[in-house]
Amino acid sequence: MASPDLLSLVAVHTDRLVATTRGLDDVAAPSLCEGWTRGHVASHVARNADGLVRLVRSAVDGTRDTMYGSREERNADIEAGAARSASELADDLERSAEALAPELARLHPEHADHPLERTPGDIRGRAADIPLMRVRELTWHHVDLDAGFGFADLEPELLALFLEDEVARLRDLDDAPDVTLRSSEGDEWTVGVGTAEVSGDRAALLGWLARGLTDGVTADPLPRLPAGR
Repeated sequence: MASPDLLSLVAVHTDRLVATTRGLDDVAAPSLCEGWTRGHVASHVARNADGLVRLVRSAVDGTRDTMYGSREERNADIEAGAARSASELADDLERSAEALAPELARLHPEHADHPLERTPGDIRGRAADIPLMRVRELTWHHVDLDAGFGFADLEPELLALFLEDEVARLRDLDDAPDVTLRSSEGDEWTVGVGTAEVSGDRAALLGWLARGLTDGVTADPLPRLPAGR
């Protein structure tokens, strides 16, 4: 399967997330992120765009900016914006995304290996990961709004890419379960020795790996995923 055009997908899923957010009838309702309302989720995605702007400028301009000043600062910024109206949250998502779009276009192959510093001293990933990071934030947190959008609504090529990425992440964890994943589309992935079997369509498998969702997943018993993966 061909690699997806991530910048195009950023634009598409920004529009979809903004539309869903603008139509929310209760931003204070719980989201699928434990302890967060829908307002927290939307506020986070907007501040994520701001943070990614800083990471692009670090990679391209050598500013040495970090994504967030600290974990505490990140959390405070999310909390500060969480109680706004649906319209205000959607406007914030739009404005922050509009600032990020031209920055993403400045990333070129020569910037690919620049390390990403999330908070001072916390280096994870490289600049080549930034477009996929943004698509993941837009889509997974769209699911987290619990407002009608699900992993089954992802483009097939994006769904496949996320699954490959999540399996790779799981394989890197020391406490990963020994599991074989089988999709109804014909995929198979093995983690460890593959003792347990988990099956479902690609969307259901991603829902389990990414968010611990069990709808559409079959296993007896269902293996326990590592906490904080």
